[in-house]
This record gives sequence, C-alpha cells and structure tokens, in this order.
Amino acid sequence: MCLIALAWRAHPRWPLALIANRDELHARPTAGAGFDPEAPHVYGGRDLVQGGSWLQASAHGRLAAVTNVRAGLSQAPAARSRGDLVRGFVRGEASADGYVAALAAHADAYGRFNLLVWDGDALAFASNHPHPVAFPVEPGLHAMSNGAFDAAWPKSTFATRALEAWLRSPMADTGDDTFDDAVEPLFAALRDTTRAADDALPDTGVGQALERALSPPFVLDPHYGTRCSSVVLVGADRILFAERRFDAAGTAKGTSWQRLALRVGPGMSDAGS
Repeated sequence: MCLIALAWRAHPRWPLALIANRDELHARPTAGAGFDPEAPHVYGGRDLVQGGSWLQASAHGRLAAVTNVRAGLSQAPAARSRGDLVRGFVRGEASADGYVAALAAHADAYGRFNLLVWDGDALAFASNHPHPVAFPVEPGLHAMSNGAFDAAWPKSTFATRALEAWLRSPMADTGDDTFDDAVEPLFAALRDTTRAADDALPDTGVGQALERALSPPFVLDPHYGTRCSSVVLVGADRILFAERRFDAAGTAKGTSWQRLALRVGPGMSDAGS
C-alpha cells in the first residue's frame, strides 16, 4: 500500500473513511480482497509470499493498513514482514494506542513502515523510520504514503481533496444497495496517472526520474505499479469494503464488494460485551 487518504471523525455517517492504492511488483503472488481462511471475521487482501496484508478489516471492529517508507533505492532484508503488523492487529485484541506503543521495542525487526490501526474507538499511527514513533491520529483529513505522516506530497494532497469532496457530496449519503455506484468517483480519483511537476516532487533518495514515475496517485508501470485500489467506509454498525484490482497494463481485472456487520460499533468499547 503506497497511498492512503483518510477522514477521521470528519463525517457524521462515516466516522472513518479511507481510500488507498497498493503499489507492488506485478509478479508478486497476491490474494484479492476476501475473508481470511484462518480468521473468517477478517476481510481484505493477502500477500501470498510472506502471509501478511496491506489492508484488512475485521467484523470485531478493527482495521489496519500499512505502507512502506521510501528512503533510497535499496533496503536491507528485514527479519519480519511489515504485512505481519496488519495481520497481527486485526486478529488481536490490543487497543490501537497500546499496539503502536508496544511496537517501539521491536520496530527495527520490520522493513521500513508506516502503520495505521483502528480498534473501534481510537485511530493510531506508528512508523519505524527514521526512528520509532507512535501517536493517536487527530480528527480531520489525513494522508499516509511513503514519507512522513501528512507529508504534503502531490499525490497525497490530491487523494485527500478527492475524499473530502466526496464526503461533502450527496453520494456519501447513499444506501448500501447503491454503494458500488456511489464510490465510483473515488475509484476514478485513485486511477489518476497525472505526474507531479518536477518542482513539487519529494526527495526520497531515488533520483528525479523515479520520483517522477512514482508521483501520480496511480503508478502505471509493467514491472512495479498500482495493483489495487480500495475504498473502506466505517459506519455505526458496518464496514463497507470495496477493492478493484489491476493488471500490469493498468486494466481493471475485477472489483470486490463486501459489507461487514460490526459486532462493536465505532466509539464503543468491547468491555462488557
């Protein structure tokens, strides 16, 4: 996952709304969004190489998403996959704040990561680059890509504005039965391939040509590019989760839609349930 825009406690119907693109090698084996065979209350995509995920949600009222952090062209192999962080959180019972705080002790065991976790009540962020950090996410519009949280990269700004505009539109009040049509503008925004101007590019140590190629919301490349786009809307009693998958040419190869009935609603506690 290399681009996430989210609205946290910024909309009366959707306490958490998230749109995201996952960029990865096209040859890497992946399972599209579906229920986890080992944890049937968990829904999302799965990495078939190391077993983790980039974005998953749980009917128990949990969600996690991860991106890598770009810092130069090379990275030493890590002992553990960053996708394990997503898998571990959505299957577990730790609070969001507790989970990210506990990561500090072993954060360097993972590849460079940015992580979001939601426990049905709180939303928290953690990263291990350039050093371990963890904090609660404040209400509002935010973006997480391959740099610092809320870094004003062109792709992040574009995605955040697209999400904000959608939440202000009548489409955000659509019924579940028309969810698939209502979120098409969000999928269209995530499919944007417009490259940023050179003077707006970040400097992550990979050179200007690669910065330019990676600057659009949707990265179109036959070797490494956007594999899927996701829209996740968390309501009072359910999570709506849509994923659209793409081939190496950027052609849509299928869309999954799922409604997860929440056993615990946002802003509620598991205690006593």
